[in-house]
Amino acid sequence: MAEPRGAVTPGQVTTGGVTTGASGSVRAATRGPGAAVPAVARLWPVGVRPLVLRGWEPPATPYGPGHRGVDLAAAPSAPVRAVAAGRVVFAGRVAGRGVVSVELAGTGSPPLRTTYEPVRASVREGDTVRPGEVLGVLEPPTAHCAGACLHWGLLRGEAYLNPLSLLPPWLLHAGPSRLLRVEGVPLP
Repeated sequence: MAEPRGAVTPGQVTTGGVTTGASGSVRAATRGPGAAVPAVARLWPVGVRPLVLRGWEPPATPYGPGHRGVDLAAAPSAPVRAVAAGRVVFAGRVAGRGVVSVELAGTGSPPLRTTYEPVRASVREGDTVRPGEVLGVLEPPTAHCAGACLHWGLLRGEAYLNPLSLLPPWLLHAGPSRLLRVEGVPLP
């Protein structure tokens, strides 16, 4: 079975703007002003390790075609969580879809801003949120994805960035856990 477009797997360059090497290192693609992004998130906005259905595909020009975020597989009514601490700067409807936008604390000037859609918000503009705090629930599927998905975006000012760059490398790679021998300790 083919990998979904933009899936993050070791040794591949994804269309989502993340390069992964055999060592598991991750380097986010950088484009535009303020493209350096600190890995401030410690969890995914939905699920534990959701499937990336479509990766970040930055446009060549500000108004050109592209995909200005990532689509993450999730069930309708799944909780959508803040990936990092911040302040809700928007919670409402845009083009018929629920959208929540969070300005991330301590991320420079202009600050980083994450967006989540389609979400039925349980937070309001001005609310302060902690990492992992529920922002709302995923609304039923829209025409954006074939099935239910969360479109997760990241901006600094007006520049779109790869939201996967917020996550540390250990969260991006779904590999099996391995037990390592500790010298002097017999194996069971």
